[in-house]
Amino acid sequence: MHERFDYEGRHGSGHPRERRRPRSGRRHRRGGPRARRGDIRAAILALLAERPMHGYEMITELEERTGGMWRPSAGSIYPTLQLLEEQGLIQGEEAEGKRRFTLTDEGRAESEARESPSLPWEEVSAGVHPQALRFRQAALQLRAAVQQVARAGSEDQLSRAADLLDETRRKIYAILAEAG
Repeated sequence: MHERFDYEGRHGSGHPRERRRPRSGRRHRRGGPRARRGDIRAAILALLAERPMHGYEMITELEERTGGMWRPSAGSIYPTLQLLEEQGLIQGEEAEGKRRFTLTDEGRAESEARESPSLPWEEVSAGVHPQALRFRQAALQLRAAVQQVARAGSEDQLSRAADLLDETRRKIYAILAEAG
């Protein structure tokens, strides 16, 4: 085989398409450790006690109410909705192309009988400094704006946004350099 295409090395084939696993045996997630997970069942019942909602609406509500600390996946919301519906605690109805859920009388009774005095989304963010939540939310909103410019911006808008990001990065480092 030609040397240029010889991928053999010390740690396996080294072929670019071969996945490598961390040596420690643990897989590392992007962004560090996961935040505490909330009680998805209790959260759904509490949200529906306020008003009817569809699944994606519940996901975004929980993310907003926890300052971005908990964004349940569709893979946890929708199976729980199905289970709650099978148990007769919620009822789903098709409206405007979306399945909107409401509490049944049994669901309302279970929501009101919840033992914990705090709401499920409050438990997720309990103990987190409010300034940390505000900072996280601001960072997430900035990321969303940058992604929007990257997807839909003109060349001039992309250039101006990149200049602004460079300036912002420098100012943030300047804050760290301040005494106190």
